[in-house]
Amino acid sequence: MNTLKTLLVDDEPSAIEGLAIRLAAFAEVEIIGQAGTVDQALTFINQCAPDLIFLDIEMPGKSGFELVRQLQPEACPAIVFVTAFHQYAVQAFEVRALDYLLKPVKTERLAEAIARVSDSLYRPASKQQLLAAVDQLQQREQQITPGTEPDYSIHQDKLVIQDGHQPVQLIPYTDILWIDAAGDYMCVHTQNDTFVMRARMKGLIKETLPACFLRIHKSTIVNLKHITRLEPLNNSEYHAILSNQKTLKVSRTFSRELKVRLT
Repeated sequence: MNTLKTLLVDDEPSAIEGLAIRLAAFAEVEIIGQAGTVDQALTFINQCAPDLIFLDIEMPGKSGFELVRQLQPEACPAIVFVTAFHQYAVQAFEVRALDYLLKPVKTERLAEAIARVSDSLYRPASKQQLLAAVDQLQQREQQITPGTEPDYSIHQDKLVIQDGHQPVQLIPYTDILWIDAAGDYMCVHTQNDTFVMRARMKGLIKETLPACFLRIHKSTIVNLKHITRLEPLNNSEYHAILSNQKTLKVSRTFSRELKVRLT
């Protein structure tokens, strides 16, 4: 039996302990790590690549939603959300075939979630699905009716994100480290924040982003000014290491142009 390498993410040690005790009854689950913050979880994910994450939504500083936004689209693990939200709110997850557990976690419900993840026909939700669920859940919680597609534009040297249920964001291009795509969503990453907008990568590259941005993967754009070094992999692929120590994969398709642009 293939085991599911599992990470538990919750800011309450007692919640992690309780979930770990319950998970001990499932031979297919191997707990390989615990994290109390989003930053700790991201470090662990980059190093150990878990198959499954039990993710608390409400945490101080950065929520579980922020972790979802930071995940690399090409290596998105299966996620089971753990939440204290009332069941009407998490219907946003159900309609996109995502799973969740309501606190306090019941063993019977935990078994259902694990069976679903373990099912050979199950495919982990993509980052696009996760972001769409997060978006819908936040809209339900705020009781705001979704509007039209949000606008994004250039304001001098800034990217302007106008989302129907969020304040207008003006992000200097110099502050953007990388951008990754998840279908109709784009995650814009700075040193300390991640901003989500509805947009297509092709439109950003052709119409919006300045020349210092380059596509390095089918789902990733990087600001060349923030690359500190390249680490070679197999088959002419690379890891690009950014100024904040973030590691991004450079696919073979885009590696040649990247090397030319950096030299």
